[in-house]
Amino acid sequence: MPLRSIRIPLPTSNPVLPDDLPTDIRERAAGVKLAVFDVDGVLTDGKLWYTADGREIKAFHALDGLGLKRLLANGIEVAVITARLSHVVTERMAELGVAHVYQGQKNKRACLEQLLHALRLDAAQVAYTGDDLPDLAPMALAGLSIAVPNAHPWVRERARWCTRLAGGNGAAREVCDLILACQDKVGSELAAFLK
Repeated sequence: MPLRSIRIPLPTSNPVLPDDLPTDIRERAAGVKLAVFDVDGVLTDGKLWYTADGREIKAFHALDGLGLKRLLANGIEVAVITARLSHVVTERMAELGVAHVYQGQKNKRACLEQLLHALRLDAAQVAYTGDDLPDLAPMALAGLSIAVPNAHPWVRERARWCTRLAGGNGAAREVCDLILACQDKVGSELAAFLK
């Protein structure tokens, strides 16, 4: 039996964006040129796993990985800023093509300020996603501060937007989808994936 081609129509509305998304968040996301993510608790579920010989293990969600790649493919810079040092983070970010990887950062705001200077961007052009107290200062600097639902309450109450999915479980993908949708890039992406 021959295979038939199935025509899948492109959506006329944007199913990625929540219906109740405030205009302010849409406008801020539309201007993002740099998306910054914490690692533990944002790109992972925050649990620290160690093998018997002391090696660290982290689990990253594949949905988040494709989201980061999609940002990069659409000309949006991606960075991770984390207080911890991890070979696993180095490997995963290299695999995804993320060039801006800052580990062992005790002062995340200073790190973000240096990155903004190097990329010649304004703080208003940054989305920063965090989950714990060391993320508060860079979140206060960023034009779009985002928390995950598993974040510390002080972080959630100071974020402009909170993802529905938890860190390590697709939260970063939600951020990527938000940015791309608010920049009207979803339709062309979907068309490319349907080919």
